[in-house]
Amino acid sequence: MRDVTETELRSCFVNATRSELEQLPMPGLHETIWAEREFLGWRDPRFRRLGYLVHWRGDELVGLVVRGAPGGMRPGIAAMCSLCHSTQPATQVRMFTARLADLDGDTGSTIGTYICEALDCSHIIRTGPPVLLTSDRIASRSAALLERVTRFTARVERAVREAR
Repeated sequence: MRDVTETELRSCFVNATRSELEQLPMPGLHETIWAEREFLGWRDPRFRRLGYLVHWRGDELVGLVVRGAPGGMRPGIAAMCSLCHSTQPATQVRMFTARLADLDGDTGSTIGTYICEALDCSHIIRTGPPVLLTSDRIASRSAALLERVTRFTARVERAVREAR
């Protein structure tokens, strides 16, 4: 992922209302290792259920506001993130929904998917036994992750446009 600025971030969300953009908490942009990210994901420190996903689609920065479901899955079982396809304890995967909203408001509908609780899929695909972390395997997982993130954001963006 290429680096981004605060101004770019505030203007890229396809499903944010004006009030959400005004209150948007910024992640530590200067602390980010951009070369090891397919997308930038972070949680809102004030409203723990809120999260943000941002990625480059060609030369366009695209972002989503997502909301974690209350509660979570039952401990003791495994779950798979639909973005990075990593199997983890169910407590580390959560249903996130993207509201179909625009700057003027919310339609009341959502689109959801299971995502890593910390929105850290870019990190997850780069961890594991060293024997499995070849550069080819990481590149393959990286491309697949970016494709799935792009499909999810495109699906939300299309639904927001249709809902207007």
